[in-house]
Amino acid sequence: MTRRAVPHDGPPPTYTERGKYVITPQIKRAIATGLAAVLLTGGLAAPAEAAGATLTVNVAQPFRPVTHAASGGLYGLAENNRPADSTLLPIKVNSLTQPAPGVGQRPNGQPPGGDALLVAPQATRVGAGQFIRMPDIYPDFPYRWVSWDDWLAKVTTMVNARLSATTVTNVLGWELWNEPDYTWNTAAAGNFNDGWVRTFRAVRALDSLTPIVGPSTAVYNRSWMQAFLTRARDTGTLPDIICWHELTDAGRIASDLADYRNLEASLGISPRRISINEYAAPAEVDVPGRIASYVGKLERGNVESAHRAFWYEYGTMNGLVTGNSQPTGTWWLYKWYGDMAGSMVATSPTSQSGLDGFASYDGTRRIVNVVFGNEAGTNTVNLTGLGALGSSVRVTLLSTPSSGRFTAVNAPTTVSTTTRTVTDGRLSVSVPGMVATSAYQLVVEPVSGVPAYQQRYEAENASVFRAQRLSATSASGGGYVGRIDNAGTPRTDSYVDFVVNVPTARAYTMTIGYANGTGATATQGLAYNGGAWATVSYPPTAGWGQFGATVSTSVTLRAGYNVIRLAKGSPHFAGGTGYAELDYLQLT
Repeated sequence: MTRRAVPHDGPPPTYTERGKYVITPQIKRAIATGLAAVLLTGGLAAPAEAAGATLTVNVAQPFRPVTHAASGGLYGLAENNRPADSTLLPIKVNSLTQPAPGVGQRPNGQPPGGDALLVAPQATRVGAGQFIRMPDIYPDFPYRWVSWDDWLAKVTTMVNARLSATTVTNVLGWELWNEPDYTWNTAAAGNFNDGWVRTFRAVRALDSLTPIVGPSTAVYNRSWMQAFLTRARDTGTLPDIICWHELTDAGRIASDLADYRNLEASLGISPRRISINEYAAPAEVDVPGRIASYVGKLERGNVESAHRAFWYEYGTMNGLVTGNSQPTGTWWLYKWYGDMAGSMVATSPTSQSGLDGFASYDGTRRIVNVVFGNEAGTNTVNLTGLGALGSSVRVTLLSTPSSGRFTAVNAPTTVSTTTRTVTDGRLSVSVPGMVATSAYQLVVEPVSGVPAYQQRYEAENASVFRAQRLSATSASGGGYVGRIDNAGTPRTDSYVDFVVNVPTARAYTMTIGYANGTGATATQGLAYNGGAWATVSYPPTAGWGQFGATVSTSVTLRAGYNVIRLAKGSPHFAGGTGYAELDYLQLT
């Protein structure tokens, strides 16, 4: 939602005109579903589950590659490199929703900003994709409808601006409207479902390639969604990416996702990719404990992407950064998320409220990373499937506070570091004195230690543009990226961006695991940190999805974070030849 300024702990506001709240079905629904304390008192409701809760982590049950799906934001970036790249690279920003080219939207009375095409260079530098929110061409929220002639002229202007931006390759989709269940002016514009068809066809007449995102409702409502999907199915205007917002209660997420999948199947619609491109209420978005619960549920729900809701200032990654370069308490939760590699593994909370979190296992380094919160008192994290770590492990517990969006937190707090015995692959960790608003990180690794820095980066963990994450038993970590097939236009270029972190500035040997089933040598472009292009050659291998072959080259990296691109197509690169699949890259 594009919002006017409200007190930090106030309810999600809606307006009939500037400065006047109205109680909408969304707020009524929130009151009915457990955020009543937030809405009525301006404070966070205590988690429903009493202290003494348990979160179970099954390290032996991976369910998808780490993609940092929920590391994103609405209006997260602003022009002039706000916030600094140094705050974005560590949190591995997956994607963003940014205003349309020629943005008119004045969020919270701020000047128009965050134009998707103007922030694209920075988003690209940090490996992030973007949705373009088209109705943000209007200055007001709720949007003030003018006429169909006006809207369709604006659609043409926006799409043509994007088509003219031939160096911008990170646009993931056109978001045709925002919260039509709340902002669409039916009296002036007619039925939204008819308006969707009309707008969809207007975009497709100019751009047949870029995915379309919608309906982007303020809440998930089955009957509303059913009417929308039916009309879209019958008119050939189904969105490529289904989108709605989760702003009232994280406890709804699992049931909403399950209900959508049931509805989709019942209508004979093939499974769509899902984005929740706004999550968390104003009283939650800067509370790490709450966010741990949201991210855990979004990850288990297999959403492709999810973005922190916008409530206050743009260009701060939605309150993660203050002063353009300083992390807040919630930033550290996303830093822990960004440090995850390998596979996301199963987490099981006792209920949909209270203690929750998310976890990963990096089999190459044998590191288990658990992030959790949203409960007070003494609670327990039970880990199973730890056999690969050996009988003795080092357990490190960190915490980060709810500091608000203006108070910097320079580092998380180390709560404890202990050596523990693993029995039958199991370990139970008691966490006393938890604060419900704080988030916690539990890192479990062999007592013998792990490499000083991450050397292997799985392709399926990287930022993947117009290619596909796939699985194979011979692949490192079980996953790889294939169908890196396209070159020639910024709307179809296929490439993979690896965000890597190295301890010193020097030349590194970069080994690439790959497969090439063409029977002839294939090539891809290699560039890093926006530098000059080189070519990587891949001799033929036994077949597609059959890994073990490698090639090596040298890259000169700066200390800290770097972004390495391997591309079939990309701006300023003539294009690769043949085809190759990527398993991993390793830096030594």
